[in-house]
Amino acid sequence: MRLVGRTSVIGALDEALADCAAGGSQAVLIEGAAGCGRSALADTVAERAAAAGALVLSAVATVAERQIPWGVLRQLVHRTAGFRLPDGGTGSGTGSGSGSGAIGNSGGEPSRVEDLREFCDRVCELGLDRPVLLCVDDVQHADAESLRHLQYLVRHARGSRVLVVLTGSPHPPSQDPLFTTELMRQPHFRRIRLSPLSRTETARFLELDGCDGLTSDEAYRISGGNPLLLRALTAEYTDTAVRDTAGDVHGEGTHGEATFPAPGGPFAQAVVACVHRAGPVTTTVAGTVALLGDHASPARAARTAELTGAAANRGLAALRAAGLLDGVRFRHPAVRDAVLEEAGPAARGRLLRQAARVLHEDGVPAPAVAKLLLAAASEDVVPAEEAATAGEPWDVDVDVDVLREAAEDSLARGEARPATRLLELALETGTDDQVRASLRIRLAQITSRFDPAAAERRVDALLEAVRSGRPAAEHEQPLAGLLLAQGRVSDAAELILGTGADQAGASPLDTMVDTAPGAAERLLRSARLTDATLAPLAQAVTSLLCSEQPDLAVRWSRRLLDEADGCRAPGWSAVFGTLHAEALLRLGDLRGAHTRATAALAALPAQGRGTFVCAPTAVVVRACTEMGQYTEASRLTGRQLPRRQLMSLHGLAYLRARGLHHLALHQPHAALADFLEVGRLMESWGVDRPAFLPWRTDAARALLCLGEDHRAEQLALRQLAMADARRPHVRGLALRMRALAGNAQQRPTVLAQAIDELHRSGDRLETARAMADLGRTLQADGSSSKGCVMIRSAWQLAKDTGAAPLCQEILPDAPLVTAPVTAPARAESRPGRAGKAGAGKDRPGTSAARLSVSEQRVATLAAQGLTNREISARLFLTVSTVEQHLTRVYRKLRITSRGDLPLDLERADGAPVRA
Repeated sequence: MRLVGRTSVIGALDEALADCAAGGSQAVLIEGAAGCGRSALADTVAERAAAAGALVLSAVATVAERQIPWGVLRQLVHRTAGFRLPDGGTGSGTGSGSGSGAIGNSGGEPSRVEDLREFCDRVCELGLDRPVLLCVDDVQHADAESLRHLQYLVRHARGSRVLVVLTGSPHPPSQDPLFTTELMRQPHFRRIRLSPLSRTETARFLELDGCDGLTSDEAYRISGGNPLLLRALTAEYTDTAVRDTAGDVHGEGTHGEATFPAPGGPFAQAVVACVHRAGPVTTTVAGTVALLGDHASPARAARTAELTGAAANRGLAALRAAGLLDGVRFRHPAVRDAVLEEAGPAARGRLLRQAARVLHEDGVPAPAVAKLLLAAASEDVVPAEEAATAGEPWDVDVDVDVLREAAEDSLARGEARPATRLLELALETGTDDQVRASLRIRLAQITSRFDPAAAERRVDALLEAVRSGRPAAEHEQPLAGLLLAQGRVSDAAELILGTGADQAGASPLDTMVDTAPGAAERLLRSARLTDATLAPLAQAVTSLLCSEQPDLAVRWSRRLLDEADGCRAPGWSAVFGTLHAEALLRLGDLRGAHTRATAALAALPAQGRGTFVCAPTAVVVRACTEMGQYTEASRLTGRQLPRRQLMSLHGLAYLRARGLHHLALHQPHAALADFLEVGRLMESWGVDRPAFLPWRTDAARALLCLGEDHRAEQLALRQLAMADARRPHVRGLALRMRALAGNAQQRPTVLAQAIDELHRSGDRLETARAMADLGRTLQADGSSSKGCVMIRSAWQLAKDTGAAPLCQEILPDAPLVTAPVTAPARAESRPGRAGKAGAGKDRPGTSAARLSVSEQRVATLAAQGLTNREISARLFLTVSTVEQHLTRVYRKLRITSRGDLPLDLERADGAPVRA
């Protein structure tokens, strides 16, 4: 057997064996930690003694046999004649040979002096013929009676050829000072201490083992120089390397460092063997240190394992001596993992909760304590709420407080999902109804960061609890905020005002829509985005969106979106991304709205998106419809949504978007059904506010297409009679519908008013529609030149927004570089109205004449409706030069006024006009 680094020890044993053969008794105690080779040395000395002709009597003590009297003694002499062995009860049994004298007496009582003397005499008699070696491995586990006989033999066998070799731990779990002290008093006693191998000896071990590739530093770092662990490590390394080379594990030629040493592999098994051989106390201490991790200390290990300080220190010393620990830290994660795995779930769960108690008592930060509680909850042990009544080591209220504090700490680091798990465990642990209600509210708030649909489910449970009267009133306000953030204004009104009160008083939507822009901005400037401020900030942005300054909503929603992204909260990003998209859509930025709303949809989980998914979907549908991307819009509106998803403000926005899409596809009946359903729901919820959703003018558009002018006009007039009609956007939409559905003689005047209001509102798309309507009306009334200018301006404005179908509706033959129109566009006015009368009348065609670059620039701006002075300022020309260019343009194109300028102009080089 190869024993690296043990040359001096073997020499000492050979010397003791020689002295024994020469006629002098010897006693040797080999002390070493588990795995350090003391058993191998015992086997070596036994082999050498037998080769020299000595009689070898050997035994191995074990923990299981420690309480069996004379157990080790029986092993020593069971094959040797002349020893009568006790029978453990009657004293009449005999050993494997005959002879006088008995070891022990009947009844299992302590041995008499005569028994000790007879055993010693019999061993000495055997030494007359040849040297006798008595070798006991793991003597720290030997029974008391066997130890008494061995102690007596060492003391009284002087002058006999008897060599007693004992191996044991230097840190036994229950030290017997009398036995060791008595041995040390003998002049022929030798004490040999085994230590783990040094780095140099480790390198020599690897060299002799032929283990190439594993460096001595790495091997020493992992094993601590423990020979048993080294053998397991090199065997595992060699086996892994062979399999890796064959491509069976990690791929050809790779070593797979991440799995070496592997969990449950030879090295891990050797670690478990070392720990168990050190005894149950050391095993418990090892598991405790593994659980405490960076917070481990001797005192905490003792308190967690419920041991005395001396016992815990002996366990720690045994682990250090075995090379497993460096101070109170395991040398390598593989060692720690092996210890933890061996402990078993029940033991781990108990120790984890005890460790959490100890750390909490010592003032360790809550995250570290909560980590242990989470680990304890994940073990297959008694549930936390049952453990609280089963004598667990600390108060449940402390558990809940620690978990809540740790959850907030996780949130501060942007880790929402771990925070949710902590609060879920607190919810499982807590028993007080009010505490549980506050935990559920906090869980709903946090869950909305990454999964709005899951947050909705949590809010449903909370709302049910409120309706049954369980939570206290202080929980209603944060719950109402959650409901408003989810667009559930009816439920929020019921909670705040009481059942039925939303019809009698101001609804939460009223408060949101009627907030002045200044007040909304003050809130947006002063509040930081948190779980508690999410709903108020979103409502403030919505207030700006409904106000006369929607451009402010663009700026603030963009800022909050950046803040949400910085918080790593995709749910929040979806909320403010959608608001940003709505604000862009409100101002006519179709491409920007589509991009932002699509990103908001992508931020939501793929499954179970809840009601909020309707909000970004609505923006995408409206943007696609206005840009002529009907295929994508149809894909999103073709899905059958559950009724529950539509029962919120987000659902109403989706219904409106679907109706507008139906209208664009010439399906006015389907569109009208959606618009009227929106109105019915808003009225039933007490939130009929055109500033938020102008369903009456939407329905009027559908009615116009159906030829029901009177109903369309009545809806427009109703909207004009509402308080929200003071707002430019609401008033402008209603005036346009009234003009198209009402008296034709008043139409130009009313449309001009509509254009002014819509222009003030910032809605470029609706402004372009109203301008086109006015241009066609002017053409129908004989004002061809003014009408053409207005139409061209409307076309240019629609083109700037990217609204391809509207551009084609305004000027079907005009060139347009924009998104393709995938379905035919149609003017919403019926045949016979201004839409048909002016659709193709007096519209100039393309002339074969070629303009110079300068003429082309001037003509292009003039066709867009700019005055000569505005053109001169734009092109840095004099007004006279502009007039001269226009005169030449009129001559080349054979027209008489700027109202006849076509939009399909070409330069002299054949290039098309670039508006």
